[in-house]
Amino acid sequence: MAKFSFRGGVHPVYSKEITSTLAIVKMPLPQKVVVPMQQHIGAPCELLADVEKIEKGIEVKAGQKLGDNKGFVSAPVHAPISGTVVDIGPYNHPLGMKINAVTIESDGRDEWDENIKPAGSLEDLSADDIRKIVREAGIVGLGGATFPSHVKLSPPEDKPIDVVIINGAECEPYLTADHRVMLEKTEEIVFGLKAMMKALGASEGIIGIEDNKPDAHKQVESMVAEEENIRVCTLPTKYPQGAEKMLIYVTTGRVVPAGALPMEVGIVNHNVGTAAAITQAIREGKPLVERVLTVTGSGVAKPANVQARLGTLASEALDFCGGISESTLKVVVGGPMMGLAQPSADIPVIKGTSGILALTDEDVYLAESSPCIRCAKCVSVCPMNLMPTSIAQASEHGDYRRAEKLYALDCFECGCCSYICPSKIPLVQWIRIGKNEIMKRKNK
Repeated sequence: MAKFSFRGGVHPVYSKEITSTLAIVKMPLPQKVVVPMQQHIGAPCELLADVEKIEKGIEVKAGQKLGDNKGFVSAPVHAPISGTVVDIGPYNHPLGMKINAVTIESDGRDEWDENIKPAGSLEDLSADDIRKIVREAGIVGLGGATFPSHVKLSPPEDKPIDVVIINGAECEPYLTADHRVMLEKTEEIVFGLKAMMKALGASEGIIGIEDNKPDAHKQVESMVAEEENIRVCTLPTKYPQGAEKMLIYVTTGRVVPAGALPMEVGIVNHNVGTAAAITQAIREGKPLVERVLTVTGSGVAKPANVQARLGTLASEALDFCGGISESTLKVVVGGPMMGLAQPSADIPVIKGTSGILALTDEDVYLAESSPCIRCAKCVSVCPMNLMPTSIAQASEHGDYRRAEKLYALDCFECGCCSYICPSKIPLVQWIRIGKNEIMKRKNK
């Protein structure tokens, strides 16, 4: 059991019971996939050139690399299916922009690239071998942040890592994909954790699971019972328990300074799905071309946890789950707290797609915002000890210098402030605008 609890946070209606007991269902091979060249934080991929040049009309195999970038903070993308490249160009992206993407029409054979081979036993792999495998497999954080995993496994020499934390909190309402992964891919998670610990030279592994998932806790704890340097930590159910700074404090008592990364306190965090993906890359040689996500909400006819190839359209995933009702008000990619509402379901599933929600008026509270009443509820729930209303007001009035002085960049957009605000002010949206403007000015 965790010995600490972070300040702030909220207790939204979780609605996880809709899918928490539903086993992962593998979706049929899609007839078409759309593969964006950016599915990660960092430099976007460029289409491969020279001998492996990707162009319209060529045949590709599943697992074949489509794009890459020489930048350190980046991750390659691969073909999720075998078939023919039928289009290359800008396509709708879940982040609300158009990103260069490769569209592949399936040949129905699902033939895999002949270069995909197991990497060998973990005992025979060096730390550099593991980092290279993770990098070439295009593995990123599957909790939604999509930070390239090989970067986290490559800290500077003066930042020794002694603890690796696997995030099984899954604190977002509705989402249960990680819950099911912990139940159905337990051994893969533990193996992936061991691989990360070896890559980092870490002496301790921690798997954090919220106490609203007792079955997952029991399953994982049973798997690590004989492991001397791996333990399971039960986390109190509170949003945003899965945020890395909160998770680090609750499991270890260490505080990550403002503006710093977890490596400053000797810790690296990874998601349970990421750990399982690393296992697949080592054991089978397969790159990240599919993931588990939750398709749910009162607008979905048959909610489910599905395993889908990347590039599958959200509309196809919704159709697989029986379609959505006419009363659907919003389609959201991710969870309701940090996810993004979409103008259309004509968007691809990407590496960071943890869920697709179809929400009706049963789930969505619609109300116009009113002036701030200075109740300070947003301040009391902010896990980063910020003043959300002040930052939002500065941003709304274009005073980005003041927003920066109020530590706007420390906000990780958890949405607690917007959730609790009695005036229904879109606080996190204004803060996001301010952060974007601050970063634009810094980059200049």
